[in-house]
Amino acid sequence: MDNKNRVKSEQKIQQQQWKPNLKDIILWSFFGILFVGQVVLCFMFYNGANLDFLLYLGWATFAFSMIIEMFARTAFQEKGKAPKGKGWIQTSVVVESGVYAIVRHPMYLSFILFFLSLILISQHWLSLIFAIPITVYFYLSMVQEEQSSIIKFGDAYRNYMQRVPRINFVLGIIRLLRKPV
Repeated sequence: MDNKNRVKSEQKIQQQQWKPNLKDIILWSFFGILFVGQVVLCFMFYNGANLDFLLYLGWATFAFSMIIEMFARTAFQEKGKAPKGKGWIQTSVVVESGVYAIVRHPMYLSFILFFLSLILISQHWLSLIFAIPITVYFYLSMVQEEQSSIIKFGDAYRNYMQRVPRINFVLGIIRLLRKPV
């Protein structure tokens, strides 16, 4: 895509404000119900299978998800160069430092790990069933967000995609450690 078309596409994205339609409202209501249901299941069936190892793993996963979310938010706020008056999420540059040097979508990863932690803590099959559609939705949102980022940032984002995995934290750390200094 040439620079002129990229600038037009970027301006079009910036001008668009999300206005939820009926489909969006129904979808978000459905995911909200699944989220609340998963939290309720976590309380009702806390350590339901009585597998302490999974319970401890669940709490560790929960803590890890919160740490990733905190680092992601901080990196976006500090390095994203959001225009004055805009939210921290509306960056004007590709953020490649901090946790964004390990995975491209740490916020989505933290959400997915959060739902995994609830599955491990509750140890109930319904919790797994509730988490599947939410996880699929987050994955599809990541792919869609990448397309928008390619339009907005062009080759800078394409190069970033080549260097940093989508959500594979282990691969991201390995690539970061192998990166020449």
